[in-house]
Amino acid sequence: MKAISVRARAGAVMCVLVFAPRLADAQFGAGFGPPLVNAPPPMEFETSAEHYAYLLEQAGGGTTHTFETLPRWDGLWQTAGNTAMDAFVDAPRFEGQVREGVLTPEYEAAYKERWREQIELGQVQYDRLTHCEPPGYPRFLLEPYTHEFVNLPHMSYQINDFDSSIRRVHIDQEHQNVTGTHSWYGDTIGFWDGDRLVTHTVDLLPVDFTRWAPMTSNQFESVEVWELHSYPDGTERLEVQVTFYDSYAFVKPVHAVYAYRRATGLEDAGYRVIHWECELSNNAYMDAEGGTDYRLPGDEGYVDPRGFTLFPELPGQSRDPIYNTTLGDD
Repeated sequence: MKAISVRARAGAVMCVLVFAPRLADAQFGAGFGPPLVNAPPPMEFETSAEHYAYLLEQAGGGTTHTFETLPRWDGLWQTAGNTAMDAFVDAPRFEGQVREGVLTPEYEAAYKERWREQIELGQVQYDRLTHCEPPGYPRFLLEPYTHEFVNLPHMSYQINDFDSSIRRVHIDQEHQNVTGTHSWYGDTIGFWDGDRLVTHTVDLLPVDFTRWAPMTSNQFESVEVWELHSYPDGTERLEVQVTFYDSYAFVKPVHAVYAYRRATGLEDAGYRVIHWECELSNNAYMDAEGGTDYRLPGDEGYVDPRGFTLFPELPGQSRDPIYNTTLGDD
């Protein structure tokens, strides 16, 4: 069924070509409301730890909030643009060239190849999310799906419904790494400076900013400042000023601003975030040329995305009782 697989793959490529610019507009650029403005730290720091310690000192050790005084960011949110790509490419959308001297030589060469694929082919040949890896950090910040932010005195939870990703910000605590390894979202600590949430993230797995952006290394770290802004035109936007550190990937720290806006349309429709995953129904894989291919019905290893059960003889085993779409043996 290779020929059919090729046609299916071509269709998927066409979808990427058609929708990638729209998706890029939703994830990057000016976004929603007034233009986003980068507000880098007042000085350059050698390490993210020095940067975080400086902000903590400037905040006088931080603000101790109670349930009554904590900033409330309840409800559903969606991405409202960011400036991350401005640091790496010299023109908007997919029209520019990779900025030289931002990445180290090895990472710059790797990124230029990834950017070449995006420009010449209309897509990056392979995206690790196709085989169900979590977005990880920093990609978490720009995934264009529903976000929730729950602030408690001892913890802030940041939730993205893509792969049901959760970041935990441990308030007024020190870093801990009891497993002795790195993870998709690392370890994040933070403190409140009035209504601003300042965070420090370390111990991250190497990932990427997104499929057409640079890769990161296992030395990637960040310092973030989260703050809710209200503008004269009525725009309300949760903004994140973030400085990225990576001794393997960056010549010097990189700064960007990300934003979120309230997903009022989803809230009005009664949308509820649910857990979802793609591992049990995923048919994408990396082919011999390093691109994405798909298993179709009849291919060895094909997984029925409409559901299966280990106990088909028992009543009520369909994963979709409304439409009963589970495939039969025939």
